[in-house]
Amino acid sequence: MFQKITLITLIIAFVSCQKKESVEKDKIKVADWLIGNWENASPEGVLSENWQKLNDSTFSASSYFIKGKDTLHFETIILAQLGETLTYKATVKGQNDDKPVFFPSTSESDKQLIFENAKHDYPQKITYTKGANNSLTAEISGNLNGKPSSEKFVMTKK
Repeated sequence: MFQKITLITLIIAFVSCQKKESVEKDKIKVADWLIGNWENASPEGVLSENWQKLNDSTFSASSYFIKGKDTLHFETIILAQLGETLTYKATVKGQNDDKPVFFPSTSESDKQLIFENAKHDYPQKITYTKGANNSLTAEISGNLNGKPSSEKFVMTKK
C-alpha cells in the first residue's frame, strides 16, 4: 500500500512539474513580436533596440542612443519568465552602480506589455505597444522629481 501511495505521489509531482514548465515557457510567447531590430532616427540621434530570443523562457536586448559617433545611452535588457511572471530586467551603463533594476509585468497581451516597479526612482513604468506597419512604441513614465513625467519612443522594425 505504501509503495502505491509513493508511486501515485511521484506521478502527481512529475505531471504538475511538467505542466508548470510548459506554462512558464508558453507565457513569454506573448512577447514574440518584440524579436527583431527596432530603430528611430531623428535629428537628435538614432535610438535602436535589438531583441533576440535566448531560449524558451528568456529574451535579451541591447538598447542604445547614438548621436554622431557618441553613444549617449546604453542599456541591456533581459525579459525572462520567472515563475508565472514576465520580468523586465534593465541594466543601464553608468546608473545604479551598473546593477540591474527589475520591473515585473502587470499586463501582457499580443499587442502590449506593461512592466512596473513603484520603488524605482524613474521610470516606474515601462510600456511596449505593438503598432501598425511594423512599428513599436516604447514608453517610460512615472514621477520624476515629484512630478509626473513620460517619454515615448516610436520605432520601426528594420
